[in-house]
Amino acid sequence: MEKITTIGLDLAKSVFQVHAIAEDGHVAVRRALRRSQVLEFFRQIEPCLVGIEACGSAHYWANAIGEFGHTVRLMPPAYVKPYVKRNKTDAADAEAICEAVTRPTMRFVPIKSPEEQAASMVLKTRELFVRQRSQTANAMRAHMAELGIIAATGMTSIAKLIAVLRDDRDERLPNSARTALLEMAEQIEKLTARVEALDTKIVAAVKVDEAARRLTTIPGVGPIIAATVRAAVPDPAAFRTGRDLAAWIGITPRANSSGGKERLGKISKQGNKQLRTLLIVGATSILKQVRRGVKLPAWVVSLIARRPYKVAAVALANKMARTIWALLVKGGIYQRATPSVIV
Repeated sequence: MEKITTIGLDLAKSVFQVHAIAEDGHVAVRRALRRSQVLEFFRQIEPCLVGIEACGSAHYWANAIGEFGHTVRLMPPAYVKPYVKRNKTDAADAEAICEAVTRPTMRFVPIKSPEEQAASMVLKTRELFVRQRSQTANAMRAHMAELGIIAATGMTSIAKLIAVLRDDRDERLPNSARTALLEMAEQIEKLTARVEALDTKIVAAVKVDEAARRLTTIPGVGPIIAATVRAAVPDPAAFRTGRDLAAWIGITPRANSSGGKERLGKISKQGNKQLRTLLIVGATSILKQVRRGVKLPAWVVSLIARRPYKVAAVALANKMARTIWALLVKGGIYQRATPSVIV
């Protein structure tokens, strides 16, 4: 077989498509492979550049193919799509991947090790349990409201509703409704126990991770945010500046500029939704300290005075993201500035 320099691999469940380019630029291989044939195909080829779209199983295949000495690069599918010619087929996708991976301005996705993937799975499992608990709690609150039993929003008020359900002397609930809603109450308690168990594991992992411990010195950044950053951003140095990291998270304004005129809109919300949500929640917890008379930096107080509360929270989350990048790339811990304004 002639020497191959670049390969585009289109992943799938069963049938994979390969598009390989030889040294002189012509197409050397264009064929479909069964799942069982993929590793054997790359084992027989001399080390070359392999491009893959980032997807569910991309990290596994990148690690497996990389063991044969190949240089594997993962790319966001949205950046590969412009290279697809005419109709979309597996062969056209593989050709586009092969073309995109050679571009000097292409942005690549860091390949995660199995350990880094496992850390992400713990956080995603926790997020799933929290979401299921919120859904169940909202359903129970809505059902009881139909019977005139009202409770405020938030998980704190759910305990009051559960107490009503378990009070047999309360006659506002029909027996059939009480039986069904008690199932929901038990589900909420089980999910809460599972979330707390995962929280314990996450906190323990953060304590033994030196970089994660340093992140927790940033105001508004707790163990959950620190662990999420470590799992979602395995190589912070891949971002040129802290603003690049904030843009990747999706908490920078969407630009629509032309003709020398800058037009900035709402935040892009592109990137890691989980990390973006956590950072905004952390920023909100800082802004809530205003009501307690806590000293805050002058720029935060000025921003709250002239902009809506949620806009200020997003701006502070952006600042937190840039601070996280600085600590991960440059080292050190967060140095608290002396507050100049008391609110």
